Amino acid sequence: MSSAAYLLLEDGTVFKGKAFGAKGEVEGEVVYSTNMTGFGESLTSPKHSDKILLQTFPLVGNVGVDEEVMASKCNAAGYILREYCDEPSNFRCESTLGEFMEKRGIVGLQGIDTRRLTHMIRDNGGSLKGKIVVGEE
Repeated sequence: MSSAAYLLLEDGTVFKGKAFGAKGEVEGEVVYSTNMTGFGESLTSPKHSDKILLQTFPLVGNVGVDEEVMASKCNAAGYILREYCDEPSNFRCESTLGEFMEKRGIVGLQGIDTRRLTHMIRDNGGSLKGKIVVGEE
């Protein structure tokens, strides 16, 4: 059973979802990526260093993680998704995205209205400060 998780934004907006990946809290600049594939590249990109990354594509994790492909250092501090798939189906899959993130200390939040959040970020010049907090249901 996953814990409840919250995204608290600098303007006072709160999004409630479910946690995945590492437990804990993370704060930073919330930015978005419109990539349809390659979540690994998004998480390891130096431009996302210490940022909370919002993935606009609605389902992420369905191919799992190939550790060889994801060997680079993860730079994102947090990851936000509309829907996280914890049962990947790919012959190269060695772990789930959640397991990968847990090993690397990346806090995840899923199950929120990512479309609304993307519009908020875009309307605020491309980023908002925020904090992901994992709590009790």
